[in-house]
Amino acid sequence: MPYELKKVFASLPQVERGVAKVLGGDPKGNHFLYTNGKCVIIRNIENPAIADIYTEHAHQVSVAKYAPSGFYIASGDVSGKLRIWDTTQKEHLLKYEYQPFAGKIKDISWTEDSKRIAAVGEGREKFGAVFLWDTGSSVGEITGHSKVINSVDVKQTRPYRIVTGSDDNCGAFFEGPPFKFKFTMMDHSRFVNCVRFSPDGNRFASAGADGQIFIYDGKNGEKISALGGEKAHDGGIYAVSWSPDSTRLLSASGDKTAKIWDVANNSVVTTFNMGSDVLDQQLGCLWQKDHLLTVSLSGYINYLDKNNPNRPLRTIKGHSKSIQCLTVHKNDGRSYIYSGSHDGHINYWDAETGENGAFSGKGHSNLVSRMAVDESNQLVSCGMDDTVRFTSVTKKEYSASDLVKMDVQPKCIAVGPGGYAVAVCIGQLVLLKDKKKGFGMDNLGYEPEAAAVHPGGVTVAVGGSDGKVHLYSIQGNTLKDDGKTLEVKGPVTDLAYSHDGAYLAVCDANKAVTVFTVADGYAEKGVFYGHHAKVVCIAWSPDNEHFATGGMDMMVSVWTVSNSDTRIKMPDAHRMHHVSSVAWLDEHTLITTSHDSSVKQWTVTYK
Repeated sequence: MPYELKKVFASLPQVERGVAKVLGGDPKGNHFLYTNGKCVIIRNIENPAIADIYTEHAHQVSVAKYAPSGFYIASGDVSGKLRIWDTTQKEHLLKYEYQPFAGKIKDISWTEDSKRIAAVGEGREKFGAVFLWDTGSSVGEITGHSKVINSVDVKQTRPYRIVTGSDDNCGAFFEGPPFKFKFTMMDHSRFVNCVRFSPDGNRFASAGADGQIFIYDGKNGEKISALGGEKAHDGGIYAVSWSPDSTRLLSASGDKTAKIWDVANNSVVTTFNMGSDVLDQQLGCLWQKDHLLTVSLSGYINYLDKNNPNRPLRTIKGHSKSIQCLTVHKNDGRSYIYSGSHDGHINYWDAETGENGAFSGKGHSNLVSRMAVDESNQLVSCGMDDTVRFTSVTKKEYSASDLVKMDVQPKCIAVGPGGYAVAVCIGQLVLLKDKKKGFGMDNLGYEPEAAAVHPGGVTVAVGGSDGKVHLYSIQGNTLKDDGKTLEVKGPVTDLAYSHDGAYLAVCDANKAVTVFTVADGYAEKGVFYGHHAKVVCIAWSPDNEHFATGGMDMMVSVWTVSNSDTRIKMPDAHRMHHVSSVAWLDEHTLITTSHDSSVKQWTVTYK
């Protein structure tokens, strides 16, 4: 293969305020699972930089759980589709697909023999189902609730029992198979968010929005205790997870703490203070072997430290919203990837280790549309909040003074030598010098979409929705129209000069890429066809011989400038999601990103 996926920097869980986030764990304790958008993300618990992404759902996925055998995963989406797929192969072949009810699936649980599945959620006439994994035949009824069921768990020892928790403030207890409703538990005064059996089956816990955790007998469902008496937490509790030995329970709450309980003694062993910001609310948790994980409202995944409850051992950061743009830069000999997302968040990744973080301070308040790093190690970014920002990649913090307010919304930023940058705004071009707004041009007679500054620092190429590239010159503090335009095949979506300044490559909405030779008076060198939909991003390899494009067809292509027939096709680079940005770390390493909120690193080899 001419290309190989080397690394996946996965997205964070998709979270929303006041809604529990279910984490899945594999039976061997090596991986954990969560969902974001239409993706199920499988991460290695020891080294979360190792990740795999399943993207076959047509709708937003809400929950995913491993079968106790470890060979299959069942994932459910907001349309009520439940897919059971293989975990052992890279292709994750679909084994079965069912629709247990019409509406969002909120939780899934398997029996310990991996043969039956219970699924619950927001159905129209029923809120849950329990069925055989290989035929879909019903093995009982999930009844007894009058509202959405949020949580379900199956006892992992015989005799089987099922417990559910609902927005009707009740829990329900079932015996089977075939599973029949036995009775309702009416101890909670608000929504029941999470119910979980202990691994040995002797107990189950029920946690609710009333801040209470009740412990019941696993076999007959009799109430045993209320953890912490009146209240287990000062806020609603979103999730609980048992220790592997069934003696302790981890709880996650909107009061921004997580707690470990000694269940038999009804005492708190440890309280983890996760912060004071609203984003520090805890929405999910998982106890896997020795790892204690929680998910914050920020989307961050915390590895708790029993010995230091005020500081997690590690926090996995990243994006939880779709990524719009990216750029790369070497800093002190290390390669970094910078990615900007729909919610204004900019993240930096160490390309080698996957270690990542976000700039500190207050940044963009809305979608980041474009980024580039200039000569003085400033990350120049523009966003839908009508600002251009200059942020030091060494200091890694936003500076309130290095923010330039635009009159109209910027959609692209291009940097050149000598402290120059050009912002493409709706209906106008703005030249910036040394972080200050300078000359502006409007009444252009066309709508500008993207710009690139020639490495020589004089010529600026601006692509328009009129299907032309317009050339300008930087003269002191002004932009001068050179009166020269280049025709391409459709409205320009992106353009880039090769690093040596020899070529200008332009991609357009009509699926074409056109390359011009600069020294030859911008004579057309070649037109590159092969994308099946709008091409949206382009980047030159440092070898100035190859360039990569990404499109709405979910495809990435690597082209050779001297031969339009030799291209490397990377179909499904981000399956089911269009590619939003591409960049090169070196001549054999390509970075891609998309609306699946993940960043991928590929090794490309030429014949």
